[in-house]
Parts: sequence; structure tokens; C-alpha cells
Amino acid sequence: MPKIPPNPLLHRLWQPQGTVYGTLLNFRREWNLWAPRMTQDPHKAAPQAPILYVKSANTFSPVGQGLLLQDGVTEVDIGATLGLVIGDDGQVAGAVLLCDWSVPHASYFRPPVKFRCRDGFLALPQQATTGHVTDWVALQIEVSCNGERVQTVDLRELMRDLPALLTDVGEFMTLQAGDVLMVGTDCLADGSRPRAKAGDRVEISAPGFSSVSVQVGGAA
Repeated sequence: MPKIPPNPLLHRLWQPQGTVYGTLLNFRREWNLWAPRMTQDPHKAAPQAPILYVKSANTFSPVGQGLLLQDGVTEVDIGATLGLVIGDDGQVAGAVLLCDWSVPHASYFRPPVKFRCRDGFLALPQQATTGHVTDWVALQIEVSCNGERVQTVDLRELMRDLPALLTDVGEFMTLQAGDVLMVGTDCLADGSRPRAKAGDRVEISAPGFSSVSVQVGGAA
């Protein structure tokens, strides 16, 4: 019998095929910490709709690729999150664990792109997990640094749970096939996020998902 060539689609590492959107202030703890400032300038009111931002394609970092700190950046915030992958029918076709790295910064009021959209600042898993949104509403994501747990991200603590976030985003924009909607990143009790520096290895895992493991390095 002739040998059947391998299907490259089955062995290709997962990468976003569309636009990746992140969501800000979507966990109760961080929302509550920021609530007293929401009525101040420049917005003078709490946000009524999801706050989204874009992770540009230069941030995509395939599995096995480390994160290089450069241009004076000595540490980064670890942003463990779940990304909802939109299918051809406009519905959620699957989900992925992601690490949405950012340079530590103190304000959400129009922060510079350089804090979130640096090269390699979105760590990707090997593959996506198929399923339904309802499968992941109570998902718990474990974050470890150098083998020690530093955070558990509990999706039951979302301000807008997965179905509500999708509905509310759909009120003002249409997600396209291949797009990824990240549900947000949680903070620690003091409002900060776990941080990593050169030499650290960060791992993000959850039951049923391909994990994310990244070695952080510094510029020589």
C-alpha cells in the first residue's frame, strides 16, 4: 500500500488565525479595587461595556519559544487567561490557555501600546481545546513560577462570565472566524499581578487544556 503522507494540519502548532482581543477589569477583585477611581477624570463613570484591547500579531509567541526581556524591562506581569476561539459559524469553537504578558504599569487610562504589545508578549499553547462555553465557566487556572504556585485564576470570579462577556461584546462588534477573545486576567489581593524576571520559568495549566510553559530570559 502507498504510504499516506502526514496531514500538516494535525501537527501544526496552534496560532491565532484572526485578531486577539483582551478584556480589562473583568474580575471582581480588581473591579472593586478600581471602583473608587472610576468616577474620577478622565471618564467620570464606571464603564458600561466590556473594555477591550488588541494584542497585535508581533506578540504571538509559539509554544517552546522563550520570552526575552529587553529595552530596559527587568520584569513582567504574568497574565494567565482563557482565550475563546471563534469558529466559522461565528460561535465559540474552542478555547486556549494564554499568557498575556505586560510591562507593569499603574493606570488603565489609555496605557501606551508598549506595555502590552511588545514582541513575544502573548505566549501560546500547543493546541486548542474543543468544547462549549458552558464547559469552562468554573475553570480554575493554575499559575506557577519556578515550580511554586503563585496564583489560581478562578473564572467563577469574573464580572461578566463567559456567556455574558460574549453577549455584551456582540452588542457593539462582531467577532470573526479565527478571532480570539481573552476573558481577562486577575490580580492578587494587593492589586498587583504575579511577576517574572530573567531566569524564571512560568507555567500555566488547567484540566483538559494544553499548558503554557515559558522560560524568561534577559538581553545579553
